[in-house]
Amino acid sequence: MSKILVVDDERSIRNTLKDILEYEKYQVDLAEDGISGLELVQKNEYDIVLCDIKMPGMDGIEVLEKIQEAGIDTPVVMISGHGNIDTAVESIKKGAFDFIEKPLDLNRLLITIRNATDKSNLITETKVLKKKVSKKYEIVGESETILKITNMADRVAPTDARVLITGSNGTGKELIARRLHEKSNRSSQPFIEVNCAAIPSELIESELFGHEKGAFTSALKQRKGKFEQADGGTLFLDEIGDMSLSAQAKVLRALQENIITRVGGEKPIKVDVRVVAATNKNLSDEIEKGNFREDLYHRLSVILIKVPSLNERPDDIPLLANHFISQICGEYGMPRKNIQPEAIAKLQEMKWTGNIREFRNVIERLIILCDKTITGEDVDAFAAPLK
Repeated sequence: MSKILVVDDERSIRNTLKDILEYEKYQVDLAEDGISGLELVQKNEYDIVLCDIKMPGMDGIEVLEKIQEAGIDTPVVMISGHGNIDTAVESIKKGAFDFIEKPLDLNRLLITIRNATDKSNLITETKVLKKKVSKKYEIVGESETILKITNMADRVAPTDARVLITGSNGTGKELIARRLHEKSNRSSQPFIEVNCAAIPSELIESELFGHEKGAFTSALKQRKGKFEQADGGTLFLDEIGDMSLSAQAKVLRALQENIITRVGGEKPIKVDVRVVAATNKNLSDEIEKGNFREDLYHRLSVILIKVPSLNERPDDIPLLANHFISQICGEYGMPRKNIQPEAIAKLQEMKWTGNIREFRNVIERLIILCDKTITGEDVDAFAAPLK
């Protein structure tokens, strides 16, 4: 049942709206002025707020502003008997969901409430999904090495400094990149990821910068590239050590001037993008071999973060094991399995060439093949690497 707050200084209107909305199966709270209405919004969760504009003490526009300042996402519908276009426009500009004039048209009111409820539900679903995504990319560990990395990421995140993340395959470089984005001032904007190793060299420029219609044989229509898609947000260039030299030159120009040009186009396009790059290669070696531009390296590596291998952080294995057991059992819809200390000890003794990615796969294998409790014998039987 949706919960609605009605804020109006006229008792007759408050009571009439309460009767109508409760008949429509809504739960309704009432407030006789802006101050008490704001207090209720701050204390309770509402799906919609219906707020009169002209009220003594604190008017409806001020209530709306206070709700916005508090970061409360509840849709606010403004109502007024002194309505005009300027008032309506001001309300919408300040974040109101809608504006309705008195005397209230019942049909329009109910339609507006239904639409606002849909928006409120969508906001709630989005928050839930964001929490799930954040949990999926959570960095698990309490070892000194991993805490040093996460603390550095948290310190750098609020700035626009470019970051180069290095480390072996499967260490969690993407998790660091996402943490940098989520804790930055750009967190509400897109996080766009490009795996430079997975895109053929002849297509990487089109992927990054887009192309105009007819730029090449298969370019049947204009297409925005990843730089444009990430405008205002973060662009994560994964495995940048595999990028072609021609694409590197264009990326360098984009970083220097914040301007890109689509393939086949001439018009410069301004972009505001924070670039975070990652690689499992030693870029110093690649520079000596002539495979990577030194000037691009210096542009990308304002901040360097080296992610440790799992073998360098064995103290985190108990936490990681329990984290993945909970996560995987939840995904499979099965009761959570336990793991014996002996099994943990054996996992800590293993060499993890594939790092966290390999470790998660092993835990998933153990969950599938073992009984309710994962034992040391299970680890010996199912977790041994290929020989």
